[in-house]
Amino acid sequence: MEFFTEFATIPAIAAIVYTIIDIVKTAVGGDEKFKRFIPLVSCALGAICGAIAFYIVPGVMETQNVLVAIILGAASGLSATGTNQAVKQLVGKSKTEVKTDDSH
Repeated sequence: MEFFTEFATIPAIAAIVYTIIDIVKTAVGGDEKFKRFIPLVSCALGAICGAIAFYIVPGVMETQNVLVAIILGAASGLSATGTNQAVKQLVGKSKTEVKTDDSH
């Protein structure tokens, strides 16, 4: 069971950050100023989630100090942004391929 908690912590934080950012992005209405700061906000939210996980559920973050937990959380938040962009690129590419196939 320890292996699962060590393995699942980073993706869980990334999923939480991704969900929060998506909700805020929808609430803001796609404001361009907010979109420019999404990676920074994701990093900060991930760091906060890492610190909360370190103090609230100490067994989940397998670190000895809060600084490492904050860094792991920040990296998880940034991975949420990267995941979002990867999905956008893959979906955008497949839509482009479908359009070019329909034109023949």
